[in-house]
Amino acid sequence: METNVTMMTKLNTFLSPTKIILGNGAVSQVGDEAKKLGGKKALIVTDKGVVKAGLISGVEESLKAQQIAFGIFDGVEAEPPARIVDECAQIIQEKGYDLVIGIGGGSSLDTAKGAAIVAVNGGKVLDYAGMDKVPRRGLPKILITTTAGTGSETTRVAVVTDEADKLKKAVYSDFNLAEVAIVDPKLMVSMPPVVTADTGMDALVHAIEAYVSVSATPFSDILAIEAIRLIAENLPAAYAKGDNLEARFNMALAATLAGMAFTSAGLGIVHAVSNPLGMTYHLTHGRSNAVMLPYVVDYNKIGSLSRYARIAQAMGENVAGLSNYEAAERLVSSLFRMLELLGIPSKLSTYGVTKEDIPKFTAGAMTMTRLFVWNPRNLTEEDIKAIYRQAL
Repeated sequence: METNVTMMTKLNTFLSPTKIILGNGAVSQVGDEAKKLGGKKALIVTDKGVVKAGLISGVEESLKAQQIAFGIFDGVEAEPPARIVDECAQIIQEKGYDLVIGIGGGSSLDTAKGAAIVAVNGGKVLDYAGMDKVPRRGLPKILITTTAGTGSETTRVAVVTDEADKLKKAVYSDFNLAEVAIVDPKLMVSMPPVVTADTGMDALVHAIEAYVSVSATPFSDILAIEAIRLIAENLPAAYAKGDNLEARFNMALAATLAGMAFTSAGLGIVHAVSNPLGMTYHLTHGRSNAVMLPYVVDYNKIGSLSRYARIAQAMGENVAGLSNYEAAERLVSSLFRMLELLGIPSKLSTYGVTKEDIPKFTAGAMTMTRLFVWNPRNLTEEDIKAIYRQAL
């Protein structure tokens, strides 16, 4: 591990859920964990697709075995609107639920986090958007991921959509950390290849941005670089054959590690420049991040050449005898090759984006300057426009 002087002279913080349970069949532990948390009446927060796929059956059976009453809120929407979070919180209050169980992708888990906070603290979820604005701990949460991507089961952030402003807004709070995170690779085998690709690339973005963050810590470095290695070795296999349990296990582990890495280190401008793309053309969060990743790395590389070189090595590139610059250049090529393997077009024009969109996208990216702080290279509006033009 590369430990720099800054790491040795600053205070390095590590944040994670109280407990993480990883393994095939881990979902069977929900009832036991709910009981340990004192839950008597749990609300399962999810979306209709997860219910239709039968992925909550294990949760229901486990809760029944421990005689814990439960209800189901399946109204989660993609890129969850704040109104959905507030609606879920109102149901929790009205029905007297004392435990929240989120199951699904990042949208379901973020909805569960936000609702658990609002149910106790009152108001609306957007009241708490920003850094550490939540005054009190919310209801206890068990978060169960069904995708290997967002890492939301391990993070202190809940992202919601402000429909009035047409912006994503984030609630950063230690109270978002789960009391229990459950990572069960068997829940992921039914993911279609396209979802596997998008969510897997999302995890890769998290790991890369955490590793090159100016706020990286010894903890985040260890987690991020291992996540990168695991994703490079296992994402193509999971995409090619969804029932490959070894690949699914390793991708589940990688996404969890990446989530913990960026919780400590922060993210970067991939998330800033991808957000307007997703909001305008309704691409998934993972797809938007995936498309923008190689272009941002190409821009950022001079800001952290040695670290990008190390990432190239972790992704399996032969960097022996290369300068750090040459290795970083090879990483950019490797990322484009990964997108091609996963059937992800790397040009924005493929998704309908035109040069007329660039000013609007740039303005949208500039609303997320909180992410610029952690980025390894400073940038201006003109730099953002240049990244979009290169990606077009």
